[in-house]
Amino acid sequence: MPHPLSFPTALAAVLASVASLANLGSARAAGLPTLQEVAVTAASHDLAGVADTATEGTVTGKQLANRPLLRPAEVLEAVPGLIVTQHSGDGKANQYFLRGFNLDHGSDFATHVMGMPVNMVSHAHGQGYMDVNFLIPELVAGIQYRKGVYAAADGDFATAGSARIDYRRQLDRGLVELSLGQHDFRRLLAAGGHRLGDLNLVAAVETSGYDGPWEQPQKLRKYNGVLRLSSGSAANGFSLTAMAYQAAWKATEHVPERAISGGEIGRYGALSANDGGQTHRYSLSGDWATSTEGGASKAGLYVIDYGLNYFANPSGYIDGAQGDQHEQADRRTVWGGQASRSWLLGPAWRDTELTAGLQLRHDRIGQLGLYRTEDRRRTATVREDRVVQTAVAALFEARTQWTGWLRSTLALRHDRIDAQATALAGPFNMANGGTAGAGQTSPKLGVVFGPFRLLGLTEFYANWGHGLHSNDARGATARTNPQDGSAASAVPLIVKARGSEIGLRVTPLPGWNSSLAIWQMQLASELVFIGDAGVTEPKGASRRHGVEWSNYITPADGWIVDADLAWSQARFTEANPDNGGRHVPNAIPLTASLGITADRGGNWFGGLRLRYLGAYALEETATHQSGAFWMANLKAGYRVNAQWQLTLDVLNLFDKKANDIEYWGGACTRNETLGGSCGGGIDGRLVHPLEPRSLRLGLRASF
Repeated sequence: MPHPLSFPTALAAVLASVASLANLGSARAAGLPTLQEVAVTAASHDLAGVADTATEGTVTGKQLANRPLLRPAEVLEAVPGLIVTQHSGDGKANQYFLRGFNLDHGSDFATHVMGMPVNMVSHAHGQGYMDVNFLIPELVAGIQYRKGVYAAADGDFATAGSARIDYRRQLDRGLVELSLGQHDFRRLLAAGGHRLGDLNLVAAVETSGYDGPWEQPQKLRKYNGVLRLSSGSAANGFSLTAMAYQAAWKATEHVPERAISGGEIGRYGALSANDGGQTHRYSLSGDWATSTEGGASKAGLYVIDYGLNYFANPSGYIDGAQGDQHEQADRRTVWGGQASRSWLLGPAWRDTELTAGLQLRHDRIGQLGLYRTEDRRRTATVREDRVVQTAVAALFEARTQWTGWLRSTLALRHDRIDAQATALAGPFNMANGGTAGAGQTSPKLGVVFGPFRLLGLTEFYANWGHGLHSNDARGATARTNPQDGSAASAVPLIVKARGSEIGLRVTPLPGWNSSLAIWQMQLASELVFIGDAGVTEPKGASRRHGVEWSNYITPADGWIVDADLAWSQARFTEANPDNGGRHVPNAIPLTASLGITADRGGNWFGGLRLRYLGAYALEETATHQSGAFWMANLKAGYRVNAQWQLTLDVLNLFDKKANDIEYWGGACTRNETLGGSCGGGIDGRLVHPLEPRSLRLGLRASF
């Protein structure tokens, strides 16, 4: 039957109705929540008197400029405690970890780029798939991040937190940069800006390639382009942005550790000869904002064309010497938008700032497939589906300054998700499909005490709220297992999360901003759609708690030091019936990072970053654990003059021999299958090694 809100006119009507409120009420000039207005200011870490929680913050483009990066997604490691790794090729979404969550490819961390959602619902590879390989770090103006479920603006996937990334609205100088490095790394970036009266035009083109240290060359080929027209600022102005990205690559997947230690393959070897894939993302987005003494309004629209064909062989040769390679295919169009309006109610209402907003997202997924393949050739269809999914949210928030030392935020958000899945192919899949719908109302409360003159300027926070993440629509409409036809139970379309935290923010010394938070989270279910198998795997309810300590220090002009420490514990509420364990696999309990950057405007500049990952449980009993390790990256730069500069990145500075990611699971090597010892899969450690020390040299010309 026709799906509700299936026509773009519905979006236009919704946004027009909210935007029409622009001439009503009054609000302070800051407009929307203050976090949105300080994203790229020099004092963006001085959030006492501004922030609603101890664990929200901003990262400026200046902070990212001297950060050595192996991959574009590592800009998100500027979020304290967030870890970015990879267990496959660089064209695939990264693996993320935060707050005791193995976020997989993004299932519990919501990311937006210029108002567009990056997480993909009902995705072929996994729910919430978050591929940010299209980012151009040099264009990032700022990152606004929040942790927990306390902000009304955050909905699906934001249980652990969220990040909003914005690009620059203008470039004062153009640049061309060529980077070359070991393992056939090459990258060419050209970017420039032009002013047309009140309009600013920014354009950038990027192309890059990389084989990596792998015995099977990665052959990554990436093409990227951005064109942005804007006027004014994020608070008063508009922008139109077109983006185009595509990539193709070969992947070296994680492999059984015994295949390396036994000599069947080398440390950087692959079991399967032709894994990898191709992907694309084309988008058009627009945003508009206005703020006056009487009020503030914002609105945005976007449309995204997205596709992925991904070939992987995570289990090796369980099914025979031909290998277990499969293909996951995803073709979709995503469109949607958001609009909000805020008013200041005046002294009679304690200067309460009232905000109302609407959000809408519509995914039209024409192909959602899982196929058995050999050398990227389809040999059988496990399942193929079509999904139409719509999410609508209404949010209300009241921020009240009760006294000079007490303010509060009270919010209410209601989400509604409706999906229709249609089975198209697969011998055991045709009984699946149907409609599913669910809604959730999420209250949120925050109280802030201060700022007080205590150890400098100090503020105390207490926050509580409900949140959610959605499940794959195919899991919510399941009746049979598409692998073998056995009975399957449908799962909820929405999974509830409940969290709380207390914390403080303090400036012990001039230039030193520090925050400390104690948090806890309860998740109703860790149900995960397993794209490799085409089924939803129940994981049970879980509880998490932890402590985070973040520091941002500017000891002298041009110097930045940031230091973060995060500890967490993640446990299932009920023990695993198979082994009696309650540990959540791959939940990293301890992470730490230290970064130092220096740029005083002279000839020399650079940055050093150290990162530590503690050992984590690979399965529920924690009998098997990963190896803990630390690593360092270095950037050194020299400005020859105002037009020319050289940079040298040394990645994995001390050549650490560790693993980027470790799992525990069943797999077989080719020799084990040919020798008759496979027996349906051998449980063991699956690893993907860190890349060895590598050097990358860059030459930039500015004009």
